[in-house]
Amino acid sequence: MEQVMNTRLSHSFDFHGAALEALPSGSLFWPDARLLVVSDLHLGKSARLSAVGGAQLPPYETRETLMKLERDIEATAAQRVICLGDSFDAPEIEAALREDERLWITRLQAGRDWTWIEGNHDPGPVSLGGAHRDALVIGPLTFRHIASEATGEVSGHYHPKARLSARGKSLSRPCFLVDQKRLILPAFGAYTGGLFCCRAPLSEMMGYGAMAILTGARAVAIPMPR
Repeated sequence: MEQVMNTRLSHSFDFHGAALEALPSGSLFWPDARLLVVSDLHLGKSARLSAVGGAQLPPYETRETLMKLERDIEATAAQRVICLGDSFDAPEIEAALREDERLWITRLQAGRDWTWIEGNHDPGPVSLGGAHRDALVIGPLTFRHIASEATGEVSGHYHPKARLSARGKSLSRPCFLVDQKRLILPAFGAYTGGLFCCRAPLSEMMGYGAMAILTGARAVAIPMPR
């Protein structure tokens, strides 16, 4: 498949010797490894909330997330995919997905090396195909759900976002956070919410000189708001 990713809209940066691309959608692409990384899809969130009588979300949130994921896979021609945990909103909730949504996931997996990293919402193996791991090391990088003290670590969990003020107006964007030790991805799923990076624990975890890479129409890097 021909790679059609628009690199003018992504943000390129080096992390522990790996040349990476932060995509405007919130996914991470490692071209040399042909690897796409996403975090916190929270598939099945609307089904879980409906089952427990919680807030009602549009029933198409899983489809919206899968559509965005499919676009990024096609644009990057990724041959490997890592989902960094909380891919599903609750244990065994994948069984509650519609059949066409489960088939959609199977189609995206076909011909690709696919890894589900365990998260706090989905701590055990899921019934769909792919490998299931607590963490995965590829070259200089370690992929896991929740950041530890390891160096060269790519994680998710916190759903980071940044608040900006300009011309008297305030806006917020989901964002990547990166410093000399760790890289934290934004939540990729629709309707997932987020934690402002100026608040603990993100403000305490990220080191001096940390950058926030904002998602949106294009990926833009700024000093992390404190």
